[in-house]
Amino acid sequence: MNTPDSLPQTPDPWPNQPPPPVLRVQRAIRAPSITYLLLAVTVLLFLVQLAGETLLGADLAAYYGMKINELILRGQLWRLFTPMFLHGSILHLLFNMYALYQFGRTLEGPYGHGRFLVLYGLSGFTGNVLSFLLAPNPSLGASTAIFGLLAAEGIFVYRNRQLFGPNAPRVLNNILTVAAINLLLGMSPGIDNWGHIGGLIGGALFAWFAGPLLRVEGFYPSFQVVDARATRETLLTGTLVGCLFASLVFLKMLL
Repeated sequence: MNTPDSLPQTPDPWPNQPPPPVLRVQRAIRAPSITYLLLAVTVLLFLVQLAGETLLGADLAAYYGMKINELILRGQLWRLFTPMFLHGSILHLLFNMYALYQFGRTLEGPYGHGRFLVLYGLSGFTGNVLSFLLAPNPSLGASTAIFGLLAAEGIFVYRNRQLFGPNAPRVLNNILTVAAINLLLGMSPGIDNWGHIGGLIGGALFAWFAGPLLRVEGFYPSFQVVDARATRETLLTGTLVGCLFASLVFLKMLL
């Protein structure tokens, strides 16, 4: 009689099978050309600001473009968009452009050029709108849009956490920590924290309802990661969020 040690071994029914595939999300599907364009435009405008101060003794770009509530109430609505391209100092510019470079490289790939541009512009707009509603002092800077990118980064990782695997909680914790630290720093005098919060809200809304939803299609080894988000969802979300915040502006102008 066979003892347990001498029992015949059952042959492997699936010999020479490859190990289970490990999926990795590729973050830079496209070159971040819109990110580079936004960087170039913002830096160029800062040089215009410096030239105005040097040659004319006044920063005319900031004078005609920064968020000034009284002038917005008089109909200068472009001031809800232009502040995101203007800065008060070289340090202010460098901090925001570094953040744009970091977030733009990771987000523009999965978002695509057009959708990323909408995310950036919409976040800057919603940030300036909330600042217009709740902060009386003039303000300028790209941080409204940057906070929208920060929110979009967190939501992108959360909505696609299955593909990020065990790294997802760590990345999300890092993003939440960065957001919390910057919001606390934003409570310092002279910083428009309402603009930051407005950018977060606008970016989060757009990212949740219009951001990439990645899924795997095909079979090993020929699978690919695709975005399941429909274009109409992007257009509808951008329109609704923009109209919502625009209606708050017109409501304040009427009251």
